[in-house]
Amino acid sequence: MNAKRKVEVFTAGCPVCDETVQLVRSIACESCDVTVLNVSAPHVAQRAKVLGIRNVPAVVVNGQLAGCCTGRGPNEHDLLSAGVGRAT
Repeated sequence: MNAKRKVEVFTAGCPVCDETVQLVRSIACESCDVTVLNVSAPHVAQRAKVLGIRNVPAVVVNGQLAGCCTGRGPNEHDLLSAGVGRAT
């Protein structure tokens, strides 16, 4: 018997997140155990933080943030480059 692949989809319950949930469910196979987690729950938000999730939707496979979901999120450099903190 093959082990199940644990797939966690972190969402905020928004339409964009719902599309990601539908996508994951549509491509998941019998070996995938898909769980949808809403980050509005404090324990889910804490798990997301530990996993390095900075934006939702995000997908974690077997405890690893999927490559498509890494390296994103606001940071000071990008915000300053966009004009935050400067008078117009």
